[in-house]
Amino acid sequence: MGTSKRERQKQGRQMRLQAAEEAAAKARRKRLFINLGLLLVAFLVVAFVVSRMVGGDDDTVTTETTAEDASSTTLAEDAFAYGTGACAPADGSAPRTTDFADAPERCIDPAKQYTAVFDTTAGPIRVALDTANTPGTANNFVNLARFHYYDGTPIFRTDPSIDIIQGGGADNTASPGYTIPDEGGPYTYEAGQLVMARSADPDSAGGQFFFVAGPNAAALDAQGTYVVFGTVSEGLDVVQQILASHQADPGNPLGGAPNPPVTITSVTIEES
Repeated sequence: MGTSKRERQKQGRQMRLQAAEEAAAKARRKRLFINLGLLLVAFLVVAFVVSRMVGGDDDTVTTETTAEDASSTTLAEDAFAYGTGACAPADGSAPRTTDFADAPERCIDPAKQYTAVFDTTAGPIRVALDTANTPGTANNFVNLARFHYYDGTPIFRTDPSIDIIQGGGADNTASPGYTIPDEGGPYTYEAGQLVMARSADPDSAGGQFFFVAGPNAAALDAQGTYVVFGTVSEGLDVVQQILASHQADPGNPLGGAPNPPVTITSVTIEES
């Protein structure tokens, strides 16, 4: 009896151990399957995210590159609204013209260098025109100069309070018959700059300009709307001498003019 009982107890322990081992093995297999499933899901999620990221970058780069390629040589020009007026011959053979139906179309190559040479009764002034930053404004000035618009016109204003000398027509009412858009800005002003003159209204410049002769022009910085389109390379001393000859005139709404009077004999354009 005792031996039989012990044998049954031994068999029972073995069965329980076997059952426990089978249960543990089953649990391990279950955990393995779960872990494999989680890894698969994680892999799929990562693969999806990576594919989306790569696809998004490709799309963005393609779009930006295409837009850049399409406009790389015309971005500055496209920002400026050119007119439909004719371009004067570059050789200076155009007859003098002072009245135009419209602003000029694009007549210059912004990739080239243009120098405006002012021959004045006070001395020569050479100006490097900024075709990189203000191609439209430079284009307008070059075309007017090639039509001899400025030939024989006076420096009709000097103003020591803001250190400028102004010209571009017979007086401050002179106009080529059109206006051009403001280009760039806001600007700050310093000696040696060639700047478009305009009224208080936006996009109201036409043919008038002024030279900055000294630091008092910084008073215009608060406005910053006058387009700077060139820098004096030679003749700043001439500009300053003209300003120094200022004669105040209480009857002149502009304050005064140079004495003796200064005439712009011609403005010619050098292209390189």
